[in-house]
Amino acid sequence: MPELPEVQALTDFLTEHLVGLRVVRVLPVAVSVLKTYDPPVTAVEGAEVTAVRRHGKFLDIETDGGLHLVTHLARAGWLQWKDRLPDGPPKPGKGPLALRVALETGEGFDLTEAGTQKRLAVYVVRDPAEVPGVARLGPDPLAGDFDEDRLAALLKAERRQLKGALRDQSLIAGVGNAYSDEILHAAKMSPFKLAASLTPEETHRLYEALRGTLTEAVERSRGVAAGRLKAEKKSGLRVHGRTGEPCPVCGDTIREVSFADSSLQYCPTCQTGGKPLADRRLSRLLK
Repeated sequence: MPELPEVQALTDFLTEHLVGLRVVRVLPVAVSVLKTYDPPVTAVEGAEVTAVRRHGKFLDIETDGGLHLVTHLARAGWLQWKDRLPDGPPKPGKGPLALRVALETGEGFDLTEAGTQKRLAVYVVRDPAEVPGVARLGPDPLAGDFDEDRLAALLKAERRQLKGALRDQSLIAGVGNAYSDEILHAAKMSPFKLAASLTPEETHRLYEALRGTLTEAVERSRGVAAGRLKAEKKSGLRVHGRTGEPCPVCGDTIREVSFADSSLQYCPTCQTGGKPLADRRLSRLLK
């Protein structure tokens, strides 16, 4: 799933490649991708792109007609840039192509989604806040006003485990499954530690890990072509997706806890005092 660093990289890439150009056609291939109908998606045709912004994990393409083409790539969605789009309209079918945007230059991009669960979402709105997911977003962890005190205030009343709190978009915008694992590893904290139980020193550690991990990932992705961002993300992960490999910090074996539709990875030595976490849905530290 694309998270804050990848969506920020796509934002930067599209700012360079889209702003100042006019949209010629918007061609939905999978009707399920469209989450709004008024104004219709074709309303952005003929409009010039004036800005590209990020809201959490949402990508916002603004036009001079006052409309925003807002996209959430969900778990398996992606944006594929084309220096030259194929001739003719795309054919509906069972492939991954969900929507195509064509520019006046012959360039454009495809929104694709792999797998059978179709969650990729496209909205055409006059204000990004009209998108329910954007309206619910918590603060951006890389914003200039997101300081340690703000993080402490957010976590103070959270009776959830840190892993779940970090992934909650209404609490902190942009962090998903992968980077929450990376942040907790950098902070040397168990994913099952209660968020409200953090001491001031632990809050400081988590804040530094949160900002540092995301900033490093954004910098690593800067200037990377859209098609290479997935590989860049994977190469920079220390624990997420690396079950059975040695921890790059201490050498212990990275372990996993599996859930119904996701999993987390962690280092026992770095994060849980050497104790493995129980691998069951209601996991807790083994006694």
